[in-house]
Amino acid sequence: MEFKDYYQILGVPRDATAADIKAAYRKLARRYHPDVSKESDAATRMAEVNEANTVLSDPEKRAAYDALGRQAAQQRQHGAGADFHPPPHWDAGFEFTGAAPNGGHGMDDAQFSDFFEQLFGQAARARRTGTQSAGAASAQRGRGSPARIALDLPDASHAPKRTLPLRGARLDAGGHLVNEERQLQVSIPKGVREGQLIRLAGQGGPGLGGAPAGDLFLAVQFKPDARWRAEDRDGYPPLALAPWEAALGGPVQVQTPGGATVEVTIPAGWKPGRKLRLKERGIPAATPGDLYLELHVALPPATTEAQRAAYRALAQAFPHFQPRTQGA
Repeated sequence: MEFKDYYQILGVPRDATAADIKAAYRKLARRYHPDVSKESDAATRMAEVNEANTVLSDPEKRAAYDALGRQAAQQRQHGAGADFHPPPHWDAGFEFTGAAPNGGHGMDDAQFSDFFEQLFGQAARARRTGTQSAGAASAQRGRGSPARIALDLPDASHAPKRTLPLRGARLDAGGHLVNEERQLQVSIPKGVREGQLIRLAGQGGPGLGGAPAGDLFLAVQFKPDARWRAEDRDGYPPLALAPWEAALGGPVQVQTPGGATVEVTIPAGWKPGRKLRLKERGIPAATPGDLYLELHVALPPATTEAQRAAYRALAQAFPHFQPRTQGA
């Protein structure tokens, strides 16, 4: 994915004030609006201008975009070229609370680029949903604010409390972007699933005219972990077996996401792709998930003459074994 330079699209410097961005947007809108422009690519250019303004005129989106831009520059310095890959959970802790005051008029989701959709599309839709539900109760109540929280999979079992740094931004009196951060204590519900929303009442956008603040909705994501992956409330840990364990079977020790160590009997005659199910040993909940052990064979290194001799003896014991034709 190519990184889109929204500052370049609007023709403003990175330290531009809100007034600078507003003026640049209006100038380009007069030039490229399809109703008045005679340029052949007016519609495409207008969509780019709207998209850039949607991000840069929103202080919180702009702060997140600026942080991502610094990461993109680092990737280019390391030879990544034009192909940009956002780091995992790059937006964890960012709040996207406000609607852009000037941009995106008449645009639907289909008119935003893949770059925008991947980075901001989910948050924008969540914000609209939160705004609609809040508006039904009171037109003056603060906006519902989406953010993300990145957790380790064991957190789903232990229901811990976490201190979450929330990054946002505001405009100072001169229209310059000021980054802000606040700390929230969050209780993680036991059995939380990836994609689940944790609601923090009154921690969203501020209300107007003395009305209460909106709610903050934290979308749960699990951090990448080589020990296991999660699907709904089921856990999938890889389990390495020695060749003799795979062939002969026997007991092995396995750690669950909840931290318990259980003994599992591996059946003899391992087969590629085989899984062992441990019922209700996945993520705990009213209906606990299961744990599926994904079995694979790990070969011991042959660094001594005795170990190399053992491999030669194994080869002699299986003279007709052809690993590259097994299962063909």
